[in-house]
Amino acid sequence: MSTLKALLVHVDASPRAAVRLQLAEQLALAHGAQATAIYAVTSALLRYPMAMAAGADVAPMLAEVDAQRLEAARQLFAASVDRQRMSWLEVTGRPIVDVAQQALYADLLVLGQRGTDELRDVDVPADFVSSVLIDSGRPAIVVPHITAVPPKLERVLVAWKPTREAARAVSAALPILLQAREVTVVAFDEGEAPAAESGIVGYLRQHGVQARFKREVASEIDVGDQLLSLAADEQADLLVMGCYGHGRAREWVLGGATRTVIGSMTVPVLMSH
Repeated sequence: MSTLKALLVHVDASPRAAVRLQLAEQLALAHGAQATAIYAVTSALLRYPMAMAAGADVAPMLAEVDAQRLEAARQLFAASVDRQRMSWLEVTGRPIVDVAQQALYADLLVLGQRGTDELRDVDVPADFVSSVLIDSGRPAIVVPHITAVPPKLERVLVAWKPTREAARAVSAALPILLQAREVTVVAFDEGEAPAAESGIVGYLRQHGVQARFKREVASEIDVGDQLLSLAADEQADLLVMGCYGHGRAREWVLGGATRTVIGSMTVPVLMSH
């Protein structure tokens, strides 16, 4: 049986980090887990390397920017959670590497979707979420940047296909599924052999989770869009799915549905590679 005993939540200086902190604390209380907040951002010296050409006096200014961001994050942490229930960890400079490394000692991560336009995060690289998921191999709940308060995770939609990524996501989600009021499993027929209802529903039943099964025909649009639309129709608090991607020329190339969901999610998504 999967358990949640060690949680790791990524923190930066953005106000949206408060929702991630509160969700991590909520999960820790519900599952008797220990939570750690990890402050990991790209240093201003690395974000603006060309600024150094302006003169030696620029370096102290950039260092001050980093110090202000760190102090803002510390205050956000103190105001958002009970510091006796969650520990604080600071790393600097390489957020993907640092969080992926620390993730090896966590059962579940809590990460934030990258914002868009004027709300865009600059504290971490654009591929932060997908890179941490794939590099660490650990499951994560990714919180949409539009989320204002942590959800209760009572209605869960599981996107199922017979793959190792989906199986790992379901296994990681079991503690949450056991506490959910309603669990729905959806399988999309994409022209291949359809996923058997008895397999996944029977597996969940063996673990004490009663789930209803839905079969959908994949439309000509992106299956990721279809999945997000179904999550909205089901009023899901959480979507569970595999994270699909492969390496090419030192970069991760995401599958279409994974890329769409990470970019356009409207509900938290528990993903695993």
